[in-house]
Amino acid sequence: MKAVGFLNSLPISHADSLFEVELPDPAPLPNDLLIRIEAISINPADAKRRLRTAVEQPHEEPFILGYDAVGIVEAMGDAVSGFSTGDRVWYAGDADRAGSYASHQCVDHRITSLAPNSVSPESAASLPLTSLTAWEMLFDRLNVPVDETPASLLIIGGAGGVGSVTTQLARKLTGLRVVATASRPETEQWCRQMGAHDIVNHRDLVADMHKVGHQTADYIVQYADTAQHWEAMCELVAPQGKIGTIVETEEKLDISALQGKSAALCWELMFTRSLFQTSDMYKQGQILARMASLVDDGTITTTETTVLNGLSAATLKQAHETIEQAATIGKIVVKF
Repeated sequence: MKAVGFLNSLPISHADSLFEVELPDPAPLPNDLLIRIEAISINPADAKRRLRTAVEQPHEEPFILGYDAVGIVEAMGDAVSGFSTGDRVWYAGDADRAGSYASHQCVDHRITSLAPNSVSPESAASLPLTSLTAWEMLFDRLNVPVDETPASLLIIGGAGGVGSVTTQLARKLTGLRVVATASRPETEQWCRQMGAHDIVNHRDLVADMHKVGHQTADYIVQYADTAQHWEAMCELVAPQGKIGTIVETEEKLDISALQGKSAALCWELMFTRSLFQTSDMYKQGQILARMASLVDDGTITTTETTVLNGLSAATLKQAHETIEQAATIGKIVVKF
């Protein structure tokens, strides 16, 4: 099969930062689907992994990046149920296995579902990882009620991929008043398009929250820079409120700042269930199936803003160069 990988952690401008390679076709394990990939999307985690995992010692074999994918089932393991060859599926993959920068990939059927049928493969590819992250953050980590219970949600990083889906889920499925951060006219417009009620600037977060009428937020989700916004989040979180983040930091955080408010800090990593083979790993397939239904009935819109073409090192380098600028609105997708 054709794939794009890397051996050394290099700047994206370097000739060997990503390169094309021919590899043996993958063979499905008992719980696997073998997928012929039609489209993928690019995540900030792709660039982070390229830059961090082979700094001092190169990978022994080409490392294949990529998480989000949409494709066609070509074969299945003996333990698979609920799928047939020819099905179009979508998934965000497993951080411990070869990724989706390839013509073919094996993925556990429990973290996979049928893809939405109302949108193109490249449109669908914009959603799996961000949908799983947003859903798990809201409903598994923060335990937001799926009803009209009134409360407020502050989304830091509102125009990114995860922020875009979080906004839509919160606006359509809950009673939350959604406040999203945006610092440019185009990102503000995007956040409103996704469903945000109010917009604030992350550069003066506390003052802007107060300006739009929010002294506190019952829930805060952090998709940008945990350390940079920690003090503001501690000041803004409501008594007995919750803060959720997906952004690791090497800086020491004063978690005692939450003690007086009995506030909670929750971590979300979409790969936890597959990394640890948790007993509820199958729930990711269920979440993706629900998201597919929400796309097909028009509740959720896909979030692609840039579509590139072709499984090639040149195309993926272009995508990484863009994602590393940290100013992306929505998602970059690649149609194979």
